[in-house]
Amino acid sequence: MNRIGTPSSAPVTHPDPSDPPLLRRGWTTGACATAATKAALLRLWGGNWCETVTITLPRGETPTFDVIHRSAGDGWAEAGIVKDAGDDPDVTHGATIVVRVGPGFHGVTFRAGPGVGLVTRPGLPIPPGEPAINPVPRAMMDEVVAELASEFGRSPDVEITVSIPGGEEIARRTWNPRLGIEGGLSILGTTGIVRPFSCAAWIASIHRGIDVARASGVPHVAGCTGATSEATVRALHGLPEIAMIDMGDFAGGMLKYLRRHPIPRVTLGGGIGKIIKFAQGAQDLHSGRSQIDMARLAEWADDPRVAEAPTALAALTLVGPDLAARVAREALVRLDAMLDGAGIASDVVVIDRTGNIVGSAGP
Repeated sequence: MNRIGTPSSAPVTHPDPSDPPLLRRGWTTGACATAATKAALLRLWGGNWCETVTITLPRGETPTFDVIHRSAGDGWAEAGIVKDAGDDPDVTHGATIVVRVGPGFHGVTFRAGPGVGLVTRPGLPIPPGEPAINPVPRAMMDEVVAELASEFGRSPDVEITVSIPGGEEIARRTWNPRLGIEGGLSILGTTGIVRPFSCAAWIASIHRGIDVARASGVPHVAGCTGATSEATVRALHGLPEIAMIDMGDFAGGMLKYLRRHPIPRVTLGGGIGKIIKFAQGAQDLHSGRSQIDMARLAEWADDPRVAEAPTALAALTLVGPDLAARVAREALVRLDAMLDGAGIASDVVVIDRTGNIVGSAGP
């Protein structure tokens, strides 16, 4: 069994000290809420507290968690689990997921306690008015209730209230306010496992942003590579916050989803380096996963000096705004090709480090 903080797939030592250590996995808020639900029900129905609790994840793994918070009263019990995100820079790492269980009606019902958000906009997996507890964590908690109700001969009518102390403050550093999740964090996860620096997690958030924009009838969205380009593009087009998609480096992840789930217009915005990489065919714009072809950029600039330039910004300094304009046009060709057949109007905005527009293409 895996103890929290030491998953079996994360080695303690590495055979070659010169190699970098493998990154340690962690557990989702959904897994922690499920473990807390089980610990609280064992106290409510079994009469005793446990120091650790083991759950089964959707893919069959069985991690064990330390129960760090215990409280009980007449007809209720409450347990808490500390979220361990492993080596992932997750803002919820170290947060305590607290679950209170008590009698309910008509099966399992979920409530948002302090620090857990409420859904206020359509387009998410959970409808407006419901606690931001996603479908897989709900199913995991349902399963625990059914299993323990059968074991103890109890009714499976249970009310589950999930809280995260300090969650409302932490949520301000997440996508939740933009997605219309108010008052706190979400209880998330599809496998129960946090994989360090997961591209899939970021791309899933991009998809949810598009879903919310579509459901809200937003006609124009923008995907930008960072906060500076986002502020510039938002001001340029007068876009509401809900229209801003946190694309980051994942241009391909955003555009592939938009092609299947179209919105009338999209703007792509970013610094010249990342826009060059996109124009040259990269879908992941991260510096470690794609590079600029400087020889090709020199051909666009019709200036051989560009081939020897150390960076895109250096090339821009050599050539001037004509280079940024050419990059924007090439990026627009690439953008339209990726959206081919979706009926989406598009434009590209290239900015410098201070947020000034140095090139653009499109309507």
